[in-house]
Amino acid sequence: MKLLNIGRKFLIAAILSLALMIGGEAEAVDYYSAIYQTVNRYNSNEVECDWITRAILYASSEYQVDPILITAIMEAESNFNFHATSPVGAVGLMQLMPSTAASLGVNPHNPLENIIGGTIYIKNQIGRFKDWGEYSVTDAVAAYNAGPGAVEKHGGVPNYSETVNYVIKVARNYKSLLTLIQS
Repeated sequence: MKLLNIGRKFLIAAILSLALMIGGEAEAVDYYSAIYQTVNRYNSNEVECDWITRAILYASSEYQVDPILITAIMEAESNFNFHATSPVGAVGLMQLMPSTAASLGVNPHNPLENIIGGTIYIKNQIGRFKDWGEYSVTDAVAAYNAGPGAVEKHGGVPNYSETVNYVIKVARNYKSLLTLIQS
């Protein structure tokens, strides 16, 4: 059973790392179109799709976080639903917990602040796990879902089915966005 868990963690890490490596090689890409198309799959309101796309690109530029990663996380968290809430109390497009939002100094109910807060939070996790090796971004994504303490305690992606599935979903979302950019 332990070998199966290690294999599953390796597969998750490999998928996300491969997607991020491929994404890092893209040049002069049209992020706007790829993000807009992705948002539009869930939201047919052109004004809202444009606003979400521009907000992602703004947060990405302001905080130096890959816009494709922000988009992949937002898709996994809320499917771009402004009013998304979770049973545990996370709110908004990036599904911030109120305590996390407060620690970041943002209002989770304000859509732009929610996106900025989620962007800062994933940037912090990337920074926190940057020295963890080639799968550090995978660990950062897992920390976005399960919390950094859980990732540190388990030495990587915790073996929680929700977190494992979340990391896989973000990796798939990321890969799908890369496909749009490269086409």
